[in-house]
Amino acid sequence: MFSGFDTGTRRVALAQAALVPVAALVGWVFAGIGAGLAALYGVLVALSVSAVLVWRERQSILHPEWDQHRLFKLFIRAAIERLVVLVGLLIVGLGVLKLAPLPMMLGLVLAQFAWLAAATSRKNK
Repeated sequence: MFSGFDTGTRRVALAQAALVPVAALVGWVFAGIGAGLAALYGVLVALSVSAVLVWRERQSILHPEWDQHRLFKLFIRAAIERLVVLVGLLIVGLGVLKLAPLPMMLGLVLAQFAWLAAATSRKNK
């Protein structure tokens, strides 16, 4: 169970989730259904990578007894997991699903900018 400690990653992941329908609609309106699906997939890839971060952060919060050495190992492991998820999902999108690369990458970049905007606009408590 989550302790309620708000570090902001959950909030910024929700900001990315809000972009899912927006990216699909904008891509569909401006470039057709294929581009809309590719942009949707790009945002979902970014959201998946963010979900891994939120999951690992919650895991570390639930274990206050972990020392800094273990937390550093978790940090490195989370970075590797996020990279593997990103590359794996991009391979699936480009290779298996044959999605258009430009709209997919634009959706991914848009979602990452949403992450950055939500993270930098966080109020100091």
